[in-house]
Amino acid sequence: MNKPSLVKNALGRLVPVMINDVPVEPYLGIGKYKPRGRTHGRPIVSCADYPSDGNKLIPTLKEALVKSGLADGMTISTHHHFRDGDLIANQIFDIAAELGVKNLVWAPSASFPCHKPIIKYLENGVVHHIEGSMNGALGRYCSQGKMRGLGVLRSHGGRYQAIQDGELEIDIAVIAAPSADAFGNANGLYGETACGSLGFALADSEYAEKVIVITDNLVPFPCVPWQIQGNHVDYTVVVEKVGIPEKIVSGTTQITRSPDRLYLAEMAARFCQQAGLVREGFSFQAGAGGTSLSIGIYFAEMLEKGGVTSRFARGGSNKYLVEMLEQGLTDHILDGQTFDLEGIRSLNDNSNHVTTSPFTSYNYHGKGNFASMVDVAILGATEIDLNFNGNVVTHSDGYLLHGIGGWQNCLFAKCVILPLPLFRGRIPVVRESVTTLCAPGELIDVIVTERGIAINPLRQDLIDAVKGSNLPLKSLEELKAEAERICGKPELPQLGDDIVAAVKWVDGTVIDSIRQVGI
Repeated sequence: MNKPSLVKNALGRLVPVMINDVPVEPYLGIGKYKPRGRTHGRPIVSCADYPSDGNKLIPTLKEALVKSGLADGMTISTHHHFRDGDLIANQIFDIAAELGVKNLVWAPSASFPCHKPIIKYLENGVVHHIEGSMNGALGRYCSQGKMRGLGVLRSHGGRYQAIQDGELEIDIAVIAAPSADAFGNANGLYGETACGSLGFALADSEYAEKVIVITDNLVPFPCVPWQIQGNHVDYTVVVEKVGIPEKIVSGTTQITRSPDRLYLAEMAARFCQQAGLVREGFSFQAGAGGTSLSIGIYFAEMLEKGGVTSRFARGGSNKYLVEMLEQGLTDHILDGQTFDLEGIRSLNDNSNHVTTSPFTSYNYHGKGNFASMVDVAILGATEIDLNFNGNVVTHSDGYLLHGIGGWQNCLFAKCVILPLPLFRGRIPVVRESVTTLCAPGELIDVIVTERGIAINPLRQDLIDAVKGSNLPLKSLEELKAEAERICGKPELPQLGDDIVAAVKWVDGTVIDSIRQVGI
């Protein structure tokens, strides 16, 4: 099994010094690790080897993979803008199995339930391991110690960093696109499978050895705007369908109907208002759906009532952010991925609604990024501990069931707020120590629960700002004790000695290990 040599990192977590035979650095602290060397470069190519008329069309994905040199041990990447409607990733490994190729590494920007069929290729050796988020069945498979190699979990920005730095070298990138021309220019704005942004495929297009664009909507040159530039593309393939529209976006994104979650959203919004965070020119990032979405709606109401304007909203776009933009409540939407049809329409109609990528938004090995310029970030978590450390990838039973997404990157916002239920399924969320440490507590500022709000003692400015308010302020210790009075003291997960995956920090260092479950 997987028993690499372990060292203690700066947070006291035991982490491997080698991952899949590659040396890695343990987490040293925020901003302490300084990268060396230069960014990754692929071989120089010549226009003489590409069609002078720009026509890079290849009849089938299989032929494109063969021409790209698909072979044992290669790393294959895909993106997740189609979410649970993706139809391409599974086909890649169907073809690899047909060709007898083994020990591939799959490096998706995220995985979804639709990728469950890849488990059979993990079992028969076509796929060796996954470097990317493992949700649901894939995560459970990894947690049970069944994967041949160590899984590697990275944030969206960490993935760009790893590809840029040559830590994650992609042999073949397959970029599914709702619109493309024969030259390989592509975007996600048009066609029956329109998904909005293609930003999560940007690094793949820039740094992979071979790049295949696959589309179900071939348009005449030029396909504009080109989110993916054809100059990076080797082959273009046309298929009947790249995604299932109903599973990519929906006509509307619903706010939570849960009274408890709505109360959490209201409490978080009230905190922001009473702390003076909602003001002229402020910026925020909130998710699309559930509690975070509800908080965004509260922000809109506060802005309208106060007669002030947000400078920009960051994150995934949805109809509610679009309404804010079109009503003049925010000046810009900086869109990392697009969650509904109104977001796609707005990208086409509004010049102040722009697509972003993990390079501009999150890459820690860049000359700054947008994340640290956001005033308020509203995030979630599976667990928090008494040192404000956060977990987003495993549940309290130790099972890996979620990816990191942009969560780690967003922690660099000026104020990070986590609205969380005090317990889920009678399991307390506030723990003595998180099962998996995905973020150091010094970056998490406020925990909002239905039974009280805890402010990180490091944020004396926030404590002073709400002093004398009617907010139910408590310590994390008090919240933990209250949860345990209701639910009882939670049992520790039954974990084995074998490491099944590693969690990378935004700078490429290893912040924690994930151990096998059920031993």
